[in-house]
Amino acid sequence: MAQTDLTLHTPLRANPAPLGLMGFGMTTILLNLHNAGLVPMGSAILAMGLLFGGIAQIIAGILEYDAGNTFGMTAFISYGAFWLTLVALIAMPHTGIVPASSPALVGSYLLLWGLFSFILFLGTLRATRAHQIIFGTLVILFALLGLGDLLGQPGLTVIAGYEGLVCGLSAVYLAAAEILEAQFKCPVLPVGPYKPATA
Repeated sequence: MAQTDLTLHTPLRANPAPLGLMGFGMTTILLNLHNAGLVPMGSAILAMGLLFGGIAQIIAGILEYDAGNTFGMTAFISYGAFWLTLVALIAMPHTGIVPASSPALVGSYLLLWGLFSFILFLGTLRATRAHQIIFGTLVILFALLGLGDLLGQPGLTVIAGYEGLVCGLSAVYLAAAEILEAQFKCPVLPVGPYKPATA
């Protein structure tokens, strides 16, 4: 009697990181066009923050959890929540339910996100150079925005806007690199050396 091959093949799973990176990167670009003084605040920024920067990133983070990626899960769900809270901070005072936060409180909020981003930046020291650029520029972005509010220096916010464009574009670049690598089955865009964890 012939033996039947009962080997179970693990189905291939899509990489959720490009979704999260695009959600983060494109929303960051749009908001920082405003911070740089190039466009006014409007519903396009809030809608992007709510749906793509917020909800799409959280979905990507949940998928990273299923893939066993603690860093990706933490980053995408957290920054998705950041965008949702930012939209709420901007929109809620217009409802008349709660007053707007003081510049000192907003500055503290932004600096806390900078601290969180710095912790994640340390994690990228075992990742690609592209990851390091994204999180390094993000730490600087939050520091500039937070200090701009705390110190009452709008010039820092403008500088942050241009620096944030670099951060957002770097995230879009890494997302593009991962999408193209998956499609062509080989690296297409350079992302810098990867340092795998040793046992």
